[in-house]
Amino acid sequence: MTHDMTQMRREVLEIPDAVDRLLTDGAGAIEVAAKALRARDPLFLATVARGSSDHVATYLKYASELMLGVPVASVGPSVASIYKAPLKLGRAACIGVSQSGKSPDIVELSRSARADGAFTIAVTNEPNSPLAETCDHCLPIHAGPELSVAATKTFVNSAVAGLLMLARWKDDAEITQSIHALPEQLAQAAQIDWPEMCAAIGGRKSLFTLGRGPVIAMSHEAALKFKETCQLHAESYSSAEVLHGPVSIVEQNFPVLAMTAADAAEGPLIDVADEIASKGASVFATSDKARVAKRLEFVRTNHALTDPIALIVSFYAMVEKVAAERGINPDAPRHLKKVTETI
Repeated sequence: MTHDMTQMRREVLEIPDAVDRLLTDGAGAIEVAAKALRARDPLFLATVARGSSDHVATYLKYASELMLGVPVASVGPSVASIYKAPLKLGRAACIGVSQSGKSPDIVELSRSARADGAFTIAVTNEPNSPLAETCDHCLPIHAGPELSVAATKTFVNSAVAGLLMLARWKDDAEITQSIHALPEQLAQAAQIDWPEMCAAIGGRKSLFTLGRGPVIAMSHEAALKFKETCQLHAESYSSAEVLHGPVSIVEQNFPVLAMTAADAAEGPLIDVADEIASKGASVFATSDKARVAKRLEFVRTNHALTDPIALIVSFYAMVEKVAAERGINPDAPRHLKKVTETI
């Protein structure tokens, strides 16, 4: 089935150029923020975000803890905006992630954290936004205009900007080089759209996405995008949790997407994916280690921490196709608007 190219599809195809632009035009601001983090040496990081941006924060949580040994806590924005409760963040760095930089609750918690002495960083596509103006430092993500309601290139560029900041904070040359190799690899990933999984989803109304470690952030993002663009009920689980109860609803041909990077979690995750497949589910995995689950085409990058970014690009290519085949315009999902400003 063919369909007119949606704005979402155009923006997925723009991701490699957007990342290249970030690495060129955004490198200076990232280096300044990383140098400041190195000087401050915070005890922990706090993240403030919602929706897709919160999935970026989850990805950065694992990257920080695995790469730097610095723990990360996700703070509920309503603690400041609704409850007006002060937090002891003076020895922390606080990262606010918002593509628009306009959501009042994200801005308010970032302001409150800075007032308590936290070092605050805004990751946003709008360097003149309230969030950027509230924080000590701003990392403009240079994604360019994103017109589709579904965030794609802003998600990827936010993740890359945050990861590069952490890599430069640590002065990790290997991860820095892996990040700079991403544009070419993401161009390959954008051409992969997993038609076999698209066919297995068909007219079904529910599915699971699985991940573990840094990839759990991409699993969460995938579940959100299935709901947002395809009106599918999708739930994201860690492979360490899905057998503790959720697997009970799995029936014959129930679709499951298992997303893996080339890291220590790949083997245990695939063991779970194979077990679920053996129960009759249609399980698809981004791994060559799958024995019962069906193997999907994927692009591996130069480092396990950058692998998840290539995975989400291929997922975006697929989910746009699923939406179109279900007769849904992914550029304008029902009940949604591009910028959601929560209090």
